[in-house]
This record gives sequence, C-alpha cells and structure tokens, in this order.
Amino acid sequence: MGSNSTACTLIRPLRGWSLASLSSVPDLPESSGESAKDQRIAELEAENRRLRDIRDALIVRVESGSAHKPEPYAAFEHSVILAEQVRERTEALNLTMEELKASNKALSRAREEAETSRQRLSDAIESIADGFVLFDRDHCLIQTNSRFRSYWRHAGVPVPQAGTPIEAVKALALSSGLVVEEHSHEDAEGTVFLLSNGRWVQMTERTTREGGQVVLYSDITDVKNSEMARRIKALEESERWIRVVTDHVPALIAYVGADLTVQFCNKVYQAWYGRNGVSPLGKRLEQVHSDEFYQRLLPQILEVLDGHSVNFEFEETGEHGEQRYMLRSYVPNRDETGEVTGFFVLIRDITERRKTAIALEQAYDDLEHRVRERTAALTGLNQQLRQEISERSAVEARLREAKQEAEQANLSKTKFLAAVSHDLLQPLNAARLFTSALLEQSFGPKAESLVRSVSTSLDDVENLLGTLVDISKLDAGVITPDVTAFDLRDLLNNIAREFRQMALAEGQRLDFVPCSAVVQSDSQLLARILRNFLTNAIRYTGQGRILLGCRREHDHVLLQVWDTGPGIPADKLTEIFQEFKRIRPKGAQADKGLGLGLAIVDKIARMLGHEVSVSSVEGKGSVFSVRVPLGELQPAQPAPRGPHLPMLDSGLKGARGWVIDNDLAICQGMKTLLEGWGCRVTTAVSAEGLAGQVDVARAPVDLILADYHLDNDENGVDAVAVINAQRSQPAPVLMITANYTNELKQHIRELGYLLMNKPVKPLKLRSVLNHVMRC
Repeated sequence: MGSNSTACTLIRPLRGWSLASLSSVPDLPESSGESAKDQRIAELEAENRRLRDIRDALIVRVESGSAHKPEPYAAFEHSVILAEQVRERTEALNLTMEELKASNKALSRAREEAETSRQRLSDAIESIADGFVLFDRDHCLIQTNSRFRSYWRHAGVPVPQAGTPIEAVKALALSSGLVVEEHSHEDAEGTVFLLSNGRWVQMTERTTREGGQVVLYSDITDVKNSEMARRIKALEESERWIRVVTDHVPALIAYVGADLTVQFCNKVYQAWYGRNGVSPLGKRLEQVHSDEFYQRLLPQILEVLDGHSVNFEFEETGEHGEQRYMLRSYVPNRDETGEVTGFFVLIRDITERRKTAIALEQAYDDLEHRVRERTAALTGLNQQLRQEISERSAVEARLREAKQEAEQANLSKTKFLAAVSHDLLQPLNAARLFTSALLEQSFGPKAESLVRSVSTSLDDVENLLGTLVDISKLDAGVITPDVTAFDLRDLLNNIAREFRQMALAEGQRLDFVPCSAVVQSDSQLLARILRNFLTNAIRYTGQGRILLGCRREHDHVLLQVWDTGPGIPADKLTEIFQEFKRIRPKGAQADKGLGLGLAIVDKIARMLGHEVSVSSVEGKGSVFSVRVPLGELQPAQPAPRGPHLPMLDSGLKGARGWVIDNDLAICQGMKTLLEGWGCRVTTAVSAEGLAGQVDVARAPVDLILADYHLDNDENGVDAVAVINAQRSQPAPVLMITANYTNELKQHIRELGYLLMNKPVKPLKLRSVLNHVMRC
C-alpha cells in the first residue's frame, strides 16, 4: 500500500500538469501566416512526444517498484490502478490529437482563404487604372500596383521598396526628374503633377482605418488636353479679334520679342515695312529696316529693353520714296518675374499734322509781321476808342443816375398814392354819405334825378379812385396775401348774386355753376380777380350771356368766366394785362375805365402764385381763367363777426349810435344818413369829444362807428378800447378805414369788431345796423 500510495502521489501531479498543458494551448487565428501554423504544429508534436516519454517512464517505474512489494495483491491492485490511469491518459491524449488535427484542418482552410483574399486584393489593385500606393500607420510603404511602378520605370528610376517612408518617396520623385511640374489649388480636390512621360496625374490621398494612408494617382491627361485645346481655341479666337481690331486701326502696330524678332504686326505695319511684298513677320528688326535707319532706332530699342517706355519722332522714306513723319511708341512687356520679354510698337503717321504745324509756324510768322503792322495802325485807333469809352462811361453814369431817379420817383409816387389813399377817400366818403341821405328825402322827380346823377358820378369817381389806389398799393407792396384754405361755395354764391343784378340791368343773362371745392388762396384777393373778370365781361358783352363756373384739374381748380362778347384779337391777348391798355371793338361806345382791371388781376395773380390765362375767338366771345390749388380745411373755429350780413330790415327806428371820425364833414354826413333811417346819432372827432357829450360809461348805445385814422397819431381801436373799458358791457363796434392791409384786417377780427372799408356803401352800412339790432 505504501508503494501504491507513493505511485499514486507521483501520477496525480503529472496528470494534472498534462491536462493543464493541453488546455492552455491557444487557438490558432484563421488569419495567421504559414510560418506561424508550422511552428504551432511543431510545438504540439513536441508536447505529444514529451507526454509519451512521461507515460513510458511511469510504467517502467511502477513495474520496477512492484518487485519490492511482498504482497502480490497489492501489486496487482496497483497495476490495475496504473492500467486504468494509463487508459484514461491515453484516451485524453487521443482526444487531444483529434482536436489538433481539426485545428490543423481549420488552419489550412483559413490559410487558403487568406491567400485567396490576398490574391483577389492584389488583382483588384492591379486592375485599377490609377496608380495605387499603400502606406502603414508609420507612413512607410507597404504595397504598390504596376501602374504606379510604370511611372518610375519609364523615368528610369528604381521603384521605391516596401518600408520606404513617404517623405523619401516624394523627395526621390522630385530629385529624379519623375515629376516635372507640380500644381495645387485650394479649390482643387488634389495636387496635379506633370510626369516625365508627358502625362498629367492628379494625386488623391485617403486615410485608412488603422491610421495608414492610401494614395491614388489618376491620369487626367485627356482632360488637360481638352482644356488646353479649349484654351488654344480661345487664344486663337482672341488673336483673331485682336488682329481684326488692329488691322482696322489707322496706325502701325507690332510686337517685337527680346531677340528683336517681329512676332506680330497688323496689315498697316506689314504694308509699310513689307518690302517687295515680303512680310516682316519672323524677321529681326535689322532685316526689316535699313542699316542706317536701324542704327538710328537702336538707342531707343536698348532703352525699352531696359524697361523704359519710349516716345520719339522719326522721318522715314517708304518703299516708293514717299516721305513720312512717324511718331513711335515703344512699351516694354514684362513676365511674372519682371524681366522684359519684348516690347509693343505703336507707330502713328503724323505727316499731315507736321505739315500743319509747319504751315502754322509760317502763318504765325506772317501773322506776327501783320500784327506788328496792324499794331502801329491800331495804336491811334486805340486812343480814339479809349476816348469814346470814357465818353460812353460818362453817358452810362448819367443814364444810371437818371434811371435811379426815375425809379425813386416811381417808388415815391406809389408810396405817396398808398399813403394818401385815406385823405383821398375822406371827401369821397363824405359825399357818398350826403348823397345817400339826399336819396332818402323826397324833392320831386327832377331833384331825385339830379341826386341820382350825382350818386352815379360818385360811383364812377369811387371806382376810378379805388382802382388807382389798388394799383398803387400793389406796386408799393403794401398789400400782402392772407392765404388760407376755404370753401368756394360762399365766395362764388355772393359774387354771382352781386353781379346777376348788374347783368340784368345791362340786358344780359348771368349763369352760375356752383362749386364746393376747397382751395388754398386769399379769399378777398381771389374775389377781386373774379369781380374784375365779370366787370369786363358785363362791360363788353352787350346783349349776351355770361357764365361763371369752375373745373377740377388734378390738384387744381380752374375758375372761369365765359362771355359771348366781340372777342379779342390774337395779337392783343398779352397787351390786355398791361396798365392803361384797353381794347375797344369797332363801333363800341367809349367807357370810363382806365384799363387797369386786368393789370390788377395780373399783379394779384403773381402775388398769389396763381396762373391766369385767356383765350378768345373774335366774333364769338372770350374766356378768362385763373388756376387755384386745392386745399384742406382746418378744424372749424368760431366764426368772427364780419361785414357779410343778412338781408335788409327796416327796423332801425330808435337805434342809438356813436360816430367818431376826425373829419367833420363825414361826421355830419353820417349823422344825416343815420337819422334819415330813424337812428339817434352822436358824433365826435375823438373819444374825449364824445365823453364831453354823453356819459360813455352808462349811456345806452347799440353801435360805435369809429374811423381807424384819427388826429394826433391816435386810432379808432385805441379810442374804442378807452370807451369800452369804462362800460360794464362792451358796445358793438364797426371800424371804418381806408387801410386794406391784412395785418389790420386780422387785428380787427381778433378784437371781434366789424370792419368796413372806405368809401362806405350805404346799403352795406344799413345791413350791418340791421344785423347788430337783431343780435
């Protein structure tokens, strides 16, 4: 038992080691090479031999040990155990051998597949039409194809071997002359090379998964040739156009290379320098020109080849002996490095200009001689001219003084008329009041006829004087327009109502077309234009028809007055707007006008910026027009009290009125007129004079009639302000004035007073009184 135990103790560790050794044999990768497979088979065979040796040693040892055992049974038992162990070990060994054989078969199959794949990859690489190069992760050469190797063989350069670094391959390609040119661009896919065999290739680089690099060289020679052909065609087309252009330029044009060979010339150059019909193209300059002429050109040629532009003139002799002056220009042509590769030649024929210059020089010499002769002759005339100039200067100075005096006199006249208008209208106003008072009385038919004749004469005087005052005020610049936006409805209605009665009195018919357009103008000055148009129409129409209306034209309104009068000759249409110009038809009676109505219209229209026009047909009638811009009404404001009042009323009996005027005649005339209407009137020449007659603070009064211009530099506004300041309730005020300025008109409106201009019309005055009494 002791020996058996010992034997078992020895066998167990051996068997355990053997199994562990077998189980630790690694599987061979299918992708291993042939050498690795053979090495693994050798290792397995050595292991198998070692296991057999161990087995044999164990058997021998067991058999030799049994001889020392005295007990046969023990030896037999030990032999049985060993036999069992040997059997088990043998089965394990056989199993291992079977596994080894299967592994060998799998390894052989993997080796065959790897070889097939390698061959297929090599065939695929060889089938590529591009040059193929493979580098490992260390950028060392692994594999190339025959196309890539053919590049090197054609250049007579050894093909780089496996393991060569990529930088060494590039350096060898450049140094050996394999690569002739290299072109790269940021937008291009890869670098383009021109090889020594004349082929163009484009290099494309790709990185592999393991960090290596694949480089393809694609042959793009056909693309390059096609592109070159297109460029050549474009250059040929460009050259053709250049030749067409240069052949039609009236100058000699050529290009000479650095070797002084004529490389290009136009037809004019060829015709001049083509001796005996032989073209100068391709010839050197010394062959084109004579030796003497070439030597004259040589300094300029050397200068242009040195990089300087040259301009110079030479006289030349043509093939047939004709003399020509030529202006030459040499311009150097430089390459990318700045080196002169040739020069451009431009030659212009200046023979005619040179002849003209010579002729001018001769003419100049002749002119100088003639000038010297004429200078001597003109010296005396110059003295006479200076004397005449002095005399003319003196005459002009006197004319300027006379003109200035005339302008000053005209300005003084206009200012005088504008300033004394108040004084001129005062007696007329008084006469108008007295006449109106007389018309209220009953003196019999004969006396009433005389009074009406006086009233008519006063009307004529008033119209004439008013016209003169208006024209003088316009000339003096006293009147300034008050331009606002207003509705034409009321203005046209009032004018139509006013002139309809006048037209009926003359046996005429006035038709009116209402208009509600809003315009931008001065309402009173625009009304004056229309009144003058209507006054002329009524004056010259006779037994006919007159029309007042308007037309809209985009952003303007055309206000028109049509008549069926005798018309105006075409050559007189511009004269009628001049001062004191009147066109009287044949057979018409003389009127009392001054010919200022349309002159006033023209001045007012210019002041307002309105366009006035007239058209007429003789024997049929005329139409006068004024173009007024459209406007936009502002938000409605409380309307001030004004002189445009409702119709007459006879309820004036007992009305109380105070009259303040510095003219006693006007005070008397106003009192007579108002008392004739049943009013109770108190007159005075100042506020103090009125206070001496009535208690201005408490006495009842219905209306204060005050003249604006009073004595001692006082005015009616201040006088009325003093009176109303003493009263608990201000009295209504009617301000009467000969001042037509907009400033005064606006001022009186702001005070809330009524306003009337002199001379006062009794009918209008009575309307005002009726309005005040009703209020």
